[in-house]
Amino acid sequence: MWQQLKVALLITIVWMGICGLAYPLITTGVAQIVFKNQANGSLIEEKGQVIGSALIGQTFEQDQYFQSKPSAIAYNIYEKNTENKEGVRSGSANYAPSNPELMKRIEQDVAQFLQQHPTVEKQQIPADLLTASGSGLDPHISLKAAKIQLDRLHETTGLSIDDLKKIIEQATDSRSLGIFGEEKMNVLKANQQIYRQLNS
Repeated sequence: MWQQLKVALLITIVWMGICGLAYPLITTGVAQIVFKNQANGSLIEEKGQVIGSALIGQTFEQDQYFQSKPSAIAYNIYEKNTENKEGVRSGSANYAPSNPELMKRIEQDVAQFLQQHPTVEKQQIPADLLTASGSGLDPHISLKAAKIQLDRLHETTGLSIDDLKKIIEQATDSRSLGIFGEEKMNVLKANQQIYRQLNS
């Protein structure tokens, strides 16, 4: 019996070493060498300071920046005035299309967008500027959603339409593997370029 226990204990120690120590160290080491940026969170820096991640959206309220998609969780900003201290999370409100709260929120967003973009008609607003993502953390908007904001950005930043189109192009992520999904613009990357041009 002692012999069986020794074998079981030895096997347990060996597999703990392989799965609990060797495997994590190897995968972490490979990730740091081959995919260092992704392994560290795809962080974006400006003047040596981290301003966000290319994988997590942010809210931009100033008129000189591209607007992001709506977020049911305000892109994980803590609600300081509430008793709910759940911490960082993701998700959506999961409202049904017939839910009055959803319709109310969309109507408010439409009214605000039209006020900020007087040259745009209601039916021209891209759906992704009115509908929140499933995670609430989506860092991208469609190219159509980016381009429809050009007139406002031209007026508020003084940058030419051509310069703004170049910013969109530079911040555009291509389709996955070249065939899956659609081209989309990373809002933080685009707004970083606007910031640099306004402060150069």
